[in-house]
Order: sequence, then structure tokens, then C-alpha cells
Amino acid sequence: MLRAESGRGGLVELKVTHWKRYGHDRLYANLPDGTAVGWADVRTGEITVLVAEYRDGVIAVLKHHLQNEAEPVPPESAPEVRVRPMLPPLTPDDDLSTNAPGKSLRDLLDKSGPGLIERAVSQLLRRPSEWDSWRKGLAGEKRVGAELNRLARHGWRVLHSIPLADKVDVDHLLIGPGGVFSINTKHHHKRAVWVGDDSVKVDHGKPAPYVRKSRAEATRVVRVLERYCGFPVPVEPVLVFVGVTDLKVVATQLSVRVYQERQVAALAPLSGVLTPEQVEQVYSVARHRQAWSHA
Repeated sequence: MLRAESGRGGLVELKVTHWKRYGHDRLYANLPDGTAVGWADVRTGEITVLVAEYRDGVIAVLKHHLQNEAEPVPPESAPEVRVRPMLPPLTPDDDLSTNAPGKSLRDLLDKSGPGLIERAVSQLLRRPSEWDSWRKGLAGEKRVGAELNRLARHGWRVLHSIPLADKVDVDHLLIGPGGVFSINTKHHHKRAVWVGDDSVKVDHGKPAPYVRKSRAEATRVVRVLERYCGFPVPVEPVLVFVGVTDLKVVATQLSVRVYQERQVAALAPLSGVLTPEQVEQVYSVARHRQAWSHA
């Protein structure tokens, strides 16, 4: 633990921890509460400042520790310093932690859902509508959201209905010791679902691109979280099917986890990917609406 001067002129204690994972070898400078404010690549000597306020202190502390590593950076090679983008202070309007499961679909129904007469006509004609699809999706996201919220007691953080830049959203984001999971809910009431390596069929119908879209969604989440966190954030895509009569997974190289809604509890015991401090840092980024504004 070393004392360093912050940008405000006061002294702050920075604790340096050594972190090796996913092929990286880094030294992290942390505040007393565990918040990472910067890190150094042990192999290259490059220093990344995560919180501009502590820039001078981070550089001083990490340079000191780099000199004590087995392969110190030569004195003549000054390390490059990069300041990562910072999010503005969180406001109630930008706080996504208050979103209920299915909020985006609820907003769609409230804004452009059918009136009483339109509902009556659709029911009389037994004519499916886009509104029916929204209502089914909302019911499915509520059921999966309730299951995910139960994982909080195991050290997991959950966010729902995260809006992305192109008027789509991430149904649920689960953040915890086992990593990050982007969860896509599909409600197929009393239908049979077949899952292959890269396609999904409902009642032997045409292949649906659920798997491909889930992978693409997870990639978008990784870009956002790593942009602001400054450390690798593994994100796994998950497909959760609600209300199905049968779920058959025949894939041999599937890169997406597949569950029915009650099976998401299998994620609870996963660990060893993120430290408690990293979980909180990822969560603080993920809950900020502006982090996703260009995702």
C-alpha cells in the first residue's frame, strides 16, 4: 500500500495487486475500497489510467512496482500512458438498475398497443398481431427475470432491458463471479424447440437465427464493458426458452448456453472469472445508460 497524490491535491492510498489471466500479466492500482483506477502491462510497461483524477498517483505507484518485477522496464523506455474514456456521474434517468424485466416491450405496448376495439376484432377473427408477440415476449421476460433475480443472494448482479443504439435491447445481463452472461429470452408456449449448432427450429419449422444473434449480442456487450473497465470481460451468450413442451439440444459445437427458465439457476455456482471488485466495476458500467448509447 503506497500513498500517492490525487488530482485534487490530497493523498490517497493505492494498493497494487498482480493479476494474471487470459494470457495477460498486469499490475492493478486500486483504491482502498477495491476500485481499480489504473493498470500496467508487466511485459511492455504500458500504463493505462482508468480514472483521470488519480492519473499522477497511478503512474507513480505503478512505475515503482514495475521496477521491482522480474523483468523490469528499461529506464530509458518511458511507458505509454492511455486514459480510458470515463462515464459522467450516474443520474436517476441513466440508471438502468431500476428497469423491470420486459420494460422495452411494456413501453412499446403502452405507446402503440391496440385499443379495446382493435383487441376485440383481433380476438373475433383469431388473427395474430404484432401486439400478441409483444405480450408473449413481455410475459417471457418477466418469468426469466424473476428467476435471475433469485441469483442475487449468490453474489450476482442482474440488469434487465438494456437499450442499445439501434432500437433493440439486451433482455437481461447477469454479472457475477462466473463472468457476464447476455441472456436472450424466447417465449414459445406449448411448442417443441430443437437447437443445433447454428440454428433453432420451433415445431420443426424454418430455422431461426437465434444462436447467431445471441453471439452477436454478446460481442456488442464485450465491446462496451471492456471499453470502460480496462480489463478483459468475458461475456457468454445464453438462450432461455419459456413455456416450451420439449427442448432438445443436439449441437456438438454450440457456443451459446441453452436453458429453460427454471434451469438458469445452474449459473449460480459458477465462479473464478471475476473478483468481487471487478463484478462491481462491470456492474457500475453496465447500469449506466450512456455506456450503451453507441453500442
